[in-house]
Amino acid sequence: MTWLAMALVATGVLVAGLAVRSWLGSDAHRDGVLRRRRRRSGPDPMVTLTIQVRLGELAAELRTVSEDPGLYARAHHYRAVQDAYDAMLRDACRIAGLAVVDVPLRPHERLTEDERLREELELSSRGWSW
Repeated sequence: MTWLAMALVATGVLVAGLAVRSWLGSDAHRDGVLRRRRRRSGPDPMVTLTIQVRLGELAAELRTVSEDPGLYARAHHYRAVQDAYDAMLRDACRIAGLAVVDVPLRPHERLTEDERLREELELSSRGWSW
């Protein structure tokens, strides 16, 4: 009697193992795994948060520089902070999957106000805040 029970249990385990092996090799399982991988392959949330915090800091610095009339070399500080803000904005757009011009800007070139506003609006429409 115990031999018969052991034989039935062994047969059940063997059939279950073959069924699992067959499922793991099937196209349906492979497609499901690929879908989950694609869904999870988004940007790292910590990198996104770091960029949002840095954008907020740079925006506050821009306001500070523009509101402080006694700041020495105010125009230089404003341009430096504005360039850093624009570079961080381009990084944020890249992470969010937006089309961005990756050509490095030369020292005399600046990002236009229209382009900056477009990037800020696109990011805010995708849930970014800073």
